[in-house]
Amino acid sequence: MDNIRLYELLGYVKISPYRTNTLKSIGNELKMPSEIAKELDIKTSQVSAALSDLKKENLVVCVNEEVRKGRLYKCTPMGLELLKKID
Repeated sequence: MDNIRLYELLGYVKISPYRTNTLKSIGNELKMPSEIAKELDIKTSQVSAALSDLKKENLVVCVNEEVRKGRLYKCTPMGLELLKKID
């Protein structure tokens, strides 16, 4: 990823504490939205909105999209690269 795109995404994520904390919470793990919400002490709907935003930018991916409950999310390689710049 070129630096311009990296910094665009970095700004996009950092402007929202929900996106930033959701990405940090997932890290190198697989997590459900409810786990992230509990860990961050925020509503699941806020996590779902953040995940939707992060997914649109290809920073996270749902590994079991076909299920209705128990969806698991992980960071993409781009998401992991961005995390290094956030910490």
